[in-house]
Amino acid sequence: MPWATLLLLHGTGGDENDMLGIGEHLAPGANLLSPRGRVLENGMPRFFRRFKDGTFDYGDLKFQTFALLDFVRSAAEEYAFDPGRVVAVGYSNGANIATSILLHNPFELKAAVLFRPIVPFTPIIPLKLDGKHVLISAGTEDHIATNRETRALEKILKDLDGDVTLNWTEAGHELIPEDIEVGKMWLERYVH
Repeated sequence: MPWATLLLLHGTGGDENDMLGIGEHLAPGANLLSPRGRVLENGMPRFFRRFKDGTFDYGDLKFQTFALLDFVRSAAEEYAFDPGRVVAVGYSNGANIATSILLHNPFELKAAVLFRPIVPFTPIIPLKLDGKHVLISAGTEDHIATNRETRALEKILKDLDGDVTLNWTEAGHELIPEDIEVGKMWLERYVH
C-alpha cells in the first residue's frame, strides 16, 4: 500500500491533469487523486466562487470545502486508500481550498503542501492543528499571494499549533522547479 494519497488541487483555469506531473515528482509511488474544480469563473474551473471584486464567497467556499471532503471519502472507499493518509497539494486556488480544509476540519488531512496560497478566511471558532505539518511555498515577487498575505497565513496556522515551514522562491505567482524540489524534500522529511 502506498504511504500516502496526494490530493492534487489545481489553480484557477486548470484541470485535473495539471498537477499530475507535480504529484508524481513530489512523491513517487503515492496514490494521486486529482479532481477538477466544480465552479466556473468565465469558463475557467475553480474550487469555489469569488465575488466580482475578487473577494472570496465564504458561503460557497465552505460548501465546496465539505463537498470536496465528501468526494475524498467516497474515493477512499471506491479506490481502497487510507483516508487518514491524505496529503493536500494545492496551487493558488487549490492551495486556498486546501487551507480551508485545514481550517474547517484539520483531522481530514495528514499534511498539506500549499503553493502560492492566501488566507481564504479567518476562522471565528478556530480548530487546533495539533502539530500538523504544513509547507507554504511563496514567491518573493508574487503580486497575488503577496508577502503580507503569506505572512498572515503563516501566523494563523502557527497560532493554531500547526508545524509550518515557509519557503520563499525568487518567483512570481507561477511555480518554478525549486518549489517542486523543496516540496519533495519536505515531504520526505516530515511526512513520509
